[in-house]
Amino acid sequence: MISKSKTIVISQSMYFPWCGLLDQIRLSDVFVHYDDVQLSRGFYNRVQVKSPNGSSYITVPIKNRKQKQLIDQSYISYDMNWVDQHRATLLNSYRHLPFIKEALDVFDRVHDKKYDLLSDLSRASIKILAEYFQLDNKVQFINSADLSISGSSSRRLLMITKKLGGNIYLTGHGALKYLDHTLFEENGVEVEYIDYCFKEYKQVHGPFTPYVSALDAIAHLGTNAADVLLSTTINWRKAIE
Repeated sequence: MISKSKTIVISQSMYFPWCGLLDQIRLSDVFVHYDDVQLSRGFYNRVQVKSPNGSSYITVPIKNRKQKQLIDQSYISYDMNWVDQHRATLLNSYRHLPFIKEALDVFDRVHDKKYDLLSDLSRASIKILAEYFQLDNKVQFINSADLSISGSSSRRLLMITKKLGGNIYLTGHGALKYLDHTLFEENGVEVEYIDYCFKEYKQVHGPFTPYVSALDAIAHLGTNAADVLLSTTINWRKAIE
């Protein structure tokens, strides 16, 4: 009898992330918001948007940012009206596109509520995007802090996967630098890497790039934005090659 596979993705939450994160959600059974870890420089509080003057970032400002600060302990600063600035950037970038109203509606639904913590804001943006892309009924969302699993690096990721009943751990290519693949294999968990692939569409402001907020795909394609997600997975041995 062949046992049913259960794929776990464990990732830091991101603010209105790129389609690559949505593809990870699409390929998973459980998506773990891995936010009880250090806030490092990256795309956790910022994302690229294509503009008439080239790609720019919309960034969520962090209050009293310190070294070794955790994502789920990072408070948002509202000293400036950055929400309206972000909305204005999106409107300026995509105002002539057919589904700009839908993209702004997704943005507004997230910001209907004022969030204190970056993790809560980012999770809300991910879940509303997943709902728009019709992925929310296919995956379970869990917060790593709720699992009460200590440790770090590969062993903690393995323990989370095992606790959730997973036999496949799916991750991005950045993990090639640190993940202990043998540890997973010895404990009955197969490691897969996402093999990113996107259906290109004609974007305003230059040639196609997937490295922008998924709001870009919504503004261009509306509900057909889900057709952009074409990524598959490859075994870790092939990924290393």
